[in-house]
Amino acid sequence: MGALLINVFLLFSVHTLLWFIRAMFEKLKKEAPPHLGNPSGRYFLRFNFYQRITHFLIFTSFVTLSVTGLPLKFHDYAWAKMLAHLLGGFEVAGVLHRMMGAVTFGYFAMHLAYIAYLAISGRMRIRDILWGPRSIVPQPNDAVEIATNFKWFLGLGPRPKFGRFTYWEKFDYLAVFWGVAIIGLSGLVLWFPELTTRLLPGMVVNIAWIIHADEALLATGFIFLIHFYNTHLRVEKFPLDPVILTGRIDEEEMRHERPNEFALRRQDGSLREIQTTEAPLWMKNFSKAVGWTFVVIGFALLIAMMSAFFV
Repeated sequence: MGALLINVFLLFSVHTLLWFIRAMFEKLKKEAPPHLGNPSGRYFLRFNFYQRITHFLIFTSFVTLSVTGLPLKFHDYAWAKMLAHLLGGFEVAGVLHRMMGAVTFGYFAMHLAYIAYLAISGRMRIRDILWGPRSIVPQPNDAVEIATNFKWFLGLGPRPKFGRFTYWEKFDYLAVFWGVAIIGLSGLVLWFPELTTRLLPGMVVNIAWIIHADEALLATGFIFLIHFYNTHLRVEKFPLDPVILTGRIDEEEMRHERPNEFALRRQDGSLREIQTTEAPLWMKNFSKAVGWTFVVIGFALLIAMMSAFFV
């Protein structure tokens, strides 16, 4: 399991590096599409209120879990002791860590309930939730988009045209399920060791500790390095993409980033249904403040993690 995750991490690291090189090459050659603003003045709703709140809970709990978990993992290092001291001590860090673990299970249950609501209410058919151009579940076409994107990275073809969700966004989505199943359940074992050993052999607690620490470490590195680049630090989005908090995407960006979704919605008439207004100034400022806060914390933790392995 650990080898699988490491291989996935290495694959996406190569993906990120090639993407960065290609994007910088286009920028230097001035092949990248200019940021013309939004001459049409039209904005569309990419994420609804529930989705924005859910993601806020996800990254708030994840960053807090990282801030409180890494000092426990690297407790012998000076930076870990200092961070734990800032949190109020290792005991307080442990309490905060478990609280955010509970939040994680909470938003996961909330998401499952939301999917059930969409299906039962008829707002979305189960088939459309699990399949089709608006589904976040991986499709066979994602393999084609991966191959096409690597060709673009290497200058062997045009950039692929994406729909509502890209293949890396779908991977991030499935990673939440993996995290809750593997990291979350192993965390419950460590949270309730007495109850666990009443039902299972004591060695299960030791195994859970190894799984929880290693998988959480890989997840932390992946989010703060790969996910941050894919979402915020690539040339097209640098330095921040506020869409997950504002929920809005302008027409020019939608045409460039998600041309297949734009074409599909224009064809079926649903483009008007998601048309909205520009995000208010307070929402933009809030998105920037939150985004920069978590990006800075994320990179600080990433540097601290790397120092533990290489310094």
